[in-house]
Amino acid sequence: MPIDATLPYDDQNIFAKILRGEIPNRTVYEDEWSLAFHDINPQAPTHILIIPKGAYVSWDDFSANASDAEIAGFTRAVGHVAREMGLVEPGYRLLANVGIDAHQEVPHLHVHLFGGKALGPMLAR
Repeated sequence: MPIDATLPYDDQNIFAKILRGEIPNRTVYEDEWSLAFHDINPQAPTHILIIPKGAYVSWDDFSANASDAEIAGFTRAVGHVAREMGLVEPGYRLLANVGIDAHQEVPHLHVHLFGGKALGPMLAR
């Protein structure tokens, strides 16, 4: 069910539980600022979720409230994972759903990294 990205952070969301080690994941990359792991319902041959370790609901929340170090660390983690997964060439797609209209399902900022095949047009009509 899509969530309202303007609501306060819910520390019982699935990604918060993953960050606390309460739910296992298949980690691809982790550093001080970010965690990247395989999606449990992959939509492409490579489908990685990258999340900041801070309690942020959306890009708006993150860009307004995260420190410069958190923003830089998260951005670098996304690039690092794309390189390590061998996706820079031939290419990959990043997707961040924010809010109800975009069908955000988990109220924790996250980026989907897709690759491993030709992905087609960005949006279906």
